[in-house]
Amino acid sequence: MKKLLVILAMMLFGGIAWFFQRGGESNSAEADLVVAGLGGFRGIITEVVWFRADRLQDEGRYAEMAQIANILTTLEPHTPEVWAYAAWNLAYNISVMMPTLEDRWRWVEAGLKLLRDDGLRLNPKSPELHREIGWLFLSKIGGTIDEASPIYTARWKEEVARAGGDWAKLKMDPSLVAFIDREYGRQDWNDPKASALYWAHHGLSLKPTGAARMELRQLVYQTLMVQSVKESRFAPRALQAMRDAYTEAPSPALKDLILRFRAKFSL
Repeated sequence: MKKLLVILAMMLFGGIAWFFQRGGESNSAEADLVVAGLGGFRGIITEVVWFRADRLQDEGRYAEMAQIANILTTLEPHTPEVWAYAAWNLAYNISVMMPTLEDRWRWVEAGLKLLRDDGLRLNPKSPELHREIGWLFLSKIGGTIDEASPIYTARWKEEVARAGGDWAKLKMDPSLVAFIDREYGRQDWNDPKASALYWAHHGLSLKPTGAARMELRQLVYQTLMVQSVKESRFAPRALQAMRDAYTEAPSPALKDLILRFRAKFSL
């Protein structure tokens, strides 16, 4: 019986994949109907798709994983881990396979939009997705882990310019933008690191608890620390953010980081 269910799940999985291959978003409504008709088989199919995704990842077949990611987000739209997995594949795995540095931006941007425009729309109170968006801005778009990061930063600057001060176009709340400027020091919003700070703080405003809260606090002080390297005016804010995090969750590692940061900036 179990073998029969798996075979049936694979057949239904193939049907969903066919809808995506036919026309992408134009056939999303049809794909939704297929998913709605899965009933009790939905859990089985999800397991099959995850298994397939793991196999493709082990084999380095990231382009094929993009289609799998579409299916997973359709099957489990309210599971933040699915959106994080899908966006990471686009922005970190597939992007580096592109032949030119310019081509990489399309995939990084696709990962960003998947998280921000789709994932958060369906999971607006997810601290995990806020963390993923913030980390994408800090490490990938505004960081140094990718040789194409200067291009990503330039393209993001163009996005901000096109928005023309209309924060809604960037899916950002103008009141929170103003708060960030007051709380952490005037930001250069052309710089992706300012967006990293925004999304980290937006996640904290949801009042998460446990590890999710501490990860967002860490993202705040890490962003401020990086900003301090270029502009020392951010250093006192970074130190305070570290102290706040330490007060909530003391650790020898964070205590040592605070001491070394104080020494470096003579605070």
